[in-house]
Amino acid sequence: MAGPDTHASPAPARSSSFAPLRQPVFALLWVAAVMGNLGTFMRDVASSWMVTELSASPAAVALIQTAATLPIFLLAIPAGVLSDILDRRRLLIALQVLLGGVSGALLLLSATQTLTVEWLVLLTFVGGVGAALMGPTWQSVVPELVSRDELKSAVALKPLGINIARAVGPAIGGLLLASFGAATAYGADVLSYIFVIAALLWWKRPEAKEDGLKEQFGGALRVGLRYARASRELHVVLLRSAAFFLFASSVWALLPLVARQMLGGTAGYYGVLLGAVGAGAIVGALLLPRLRGRLGADGLVLLASGLTAGVMAALAVAPPRWVAVLLMGVLGVGWIVALTTLNGVAQAVLPNWVRGRGLAIYLMVFNGAMAAGSLSWGLVAQEVGVPLTLLLGAGGLAVIALAFHRIKLPTGEADLQPSNHWPEPLLSAPVAHDRGPVMIQVEYRIRRDDLPAFLQAMKHVERERRRDGAYAWGVAEHASEPERVIEWFLVESWAEHLRQHHRVSRADAEMQAEALRLHIGPDRPRVEHLLAL
Repeated sequence: MAGPDTHASPAPARSSSFAPLRQPVFALLWVAAVMGNLGTFMRDVASSWMVTELSASPAAVALIQTAATLPIFLLAIPAGVLSDILDRRRLLIALQVLLGGVSGALLLLSATQTLTVEWLVLLTFVGGVGAALMGPTWQSVVPELVSRDELKSAVALKPLGINIARAVGPAIGGLLLASFGAATAYGADVLSYIFVIAALLWWKRPEAKEDGLKEQFGGALRVGLRYARASRELHVVLLRSAAFFLFASSVWALLPLVARQMLGGTAGYYGVLLGAVGAGAIVGALLLPRLRGRLGADGLVLLASGLTAGVMAALAVAPPRWVAVLLMGVLGVGWIVALTTLNGVAQAVLPNWVRGRGLAIYLMVFNGAMAAGSLSWGLVAQEVGVPLTLLLGAGGLAVIALAFHRIKLPTGEADLQPSNHWPEPLLSAPVAHDRGPVMIQVEYRIRRDDLPAFLQAMKHVERERRRDGAYAWGVAEHASEPERVIEWFLVESWAEHLRQHHRVSRADAEMQAEALRLHIGPDRPRVEHLLAL
């Protein structure tokens, strides 16, 4: 079970940033996602501006941002489980229909002059539910569409597509809003969902093979949480993400008020500001490969924090409108650098079998920080005003960026492909998949002088066992034969242990090999499987 994988994997070939677009299915779905986001930004511009017409309260304006992001915080983990156990194509189609219905309802309410703040918040919340369920699923399909050596480029293209839509969508939405009213902007969003659904129907995703080990929702949820609890690499990504987005959210929550009250702009000008963010993000995405080579992931997050904090501080003094447009471009650079870097590291530290659930937890932290930050900054602005709130957010972001810079992001270079080096368990008779719990015992022979080094190596093995599904783990020595050391761990069922066989990665095999080098027995460590009666 615990032997190392002796076959090294070949080094991946280098590929250009746009190489994934040569894959027809990826290219079509990427374009569809751009179109979908284009409509979403039109809808968001209309909703953000309409709430300023319906209420002058900063808290009400910030509540729209909270309503959009809170569902993602609440539902991200269940959404990740669904993306790992359901057919992702069918799930995406159903969610597009739901989101199209939300925009259709907004269209009818605005056309009949019955749209209120309450309706805006409610429908924005329902749209957030759809986005919560869709986010992990969209991200999880990327490894299915491109080769492994193109995965990082494909991951980077997703936020580039979002920001292409951000560069155009808000400006178009603002023009439609100013020229024809909110109903037209909402109608354009409905049309975008039709395009996305058509692309998903064209994609013929291969049917998953039934192997008898398909996870159920409850077990998949528990295993995903265990993985997140045991993965230190993921902990660092989540901590750094929460620190950045909690403070950076202030500029997004208050931007409609900055445009309308501080700068005296119209709906069209607000769209131009958001379009400038998208244009800056495109520039940032093009500069990112060169910046990544010079600064690394930690330097990129520090750079993004500095740019964002500087923009927030500059907006606080109510600069001329044209200067504000330039500042929004700088904000776009900082935003795409932070978002792509943190998302890319999260993707890189997650194996495929738990990718949806891991990304869901990342999205939960991201949107939870955005929701909590937006609501908090809105309440602060209501008490002390928008300019001072922006200054407080800028100062807090600068301080937290410097403080957390010492907590280094993982490199994400570990080989997470399954090693498949565990031999199949020996059975006297077939075991029902739902039987459990199961105790697995691995017996090592360790010299007394080597015991401290062995226990140190087993700390890494413990994290691997818990990440892959064990809910309890320990090491014990034999009372009469101190050189006999027993590693034991518990899993919920026989099926869950069989899944462990397929989850162990090549990087995990290397960690297990560190402990195996101290084993002095003539044979491999003895493995026993004990079934509860």
